[in-house]
Amino acid sequence: MSRRGWLLFALMSVLWGIPYLMIKVAVEGVSVPVLVFARTALGALVLVPIAARSGGFGPVRRHWRPLLVFTAVEILGPWALLSDAEHRLTSSMTGLLIAAVPIIGVVLARLTGDAERLGPVRWAGLLVGLAGVGVLAGPHLGGGSAWAIGEVMLVALGYSIAPMIATRRLQDLPSLHMAAASLTIAAVVYAGPAAATWPDAVPSGRVLVSLGGLGLVCTALAFIVFFELIREAGTSRAMVFTYVNPAVAVVAGVLLLDEPLTGTIIASFALILGGSVLATVRRAPAGPGATLPAAPAVDVPVSEESR
Repeated sequence: MSRRGWLLFALMSVLWGIPYLMIKVAVEGVSVPVLVFARTALGALVLVPIAARSGGFGPVRRHWRPLLVFTAVEILGPWALLSDAEHRLTSSMTGLLIAAVPIIGVVLARLTGDAERLGPVRWAGLLVGLAGVGVLAGPHLGGGSAWAIGEVMLVALGYSIAPMIATRRLQDLPSLHMAAASLTIAAVVYAGPAAATWPDAVPSGRVLVSLGGLGLVCTALAFIVFFELIREAGTSRAMVFTYVNPAVAVVAGVLLLDEPLTGTIIASFALILGGSVLATVRRAPAGPGATLPAAPAVDVPVSEESR
């Protein structure tokens, strides 16, 4: 990969690793609908003009039904659930739970018609990754924390379903147009609830900075950088940054929010990350040159988790 590719890779690792920290700060001063509306509206304000100059929105109109479903499982539900969960969970724990998305994606693909055989390595990856989720969530399965963990796991389920819809039903829709349209739809949907729960006083400076960062940096800029990275390095190499995001989320939470870094977090991080890598590795084709392992089989999501 070129120097420019590595720079874009490092930037994406940060841009989609810090949203959990910003969400944690933002929910201190605004409601969940206001947070989601601010993020989607700011992102749409930047991406819609760019998409309009790149061929217009004709393809969006032809794919509006699957696009609505995609938006629901990628943004409308997940971003609200994620924001609500961070009232009770640390940003680092949230980021680690979301890291289970590749594992859930492998299971869903298998259940919905993926003919690829899951060998011993991939099965081991699934079990190791799920063990990591259990190690992380187990001590918190009580009271409000259990509800919040359930919300995050629903987010992970949505993030796993969305790429399947994009791959199977939205292949002809350019990624930039998909992102711009989805953000616009979400902003319209959340405009009413946001107006109804608008804060009586201006939020603190750190809350406003977090809202602006989520919309402009972690959404609009992140999408632009993401598409550039895909063009520079290709899909398989580009998507490896999803394995770095959880580490960024943990480091950001520990350094900037004084969240604890415990042995449980470290152990669960190793298990979830290792399980994700193993579960998404595909066997290289047999024959000459097949001594190197194949790249992880990661579908291209519009948001990570955003994800």
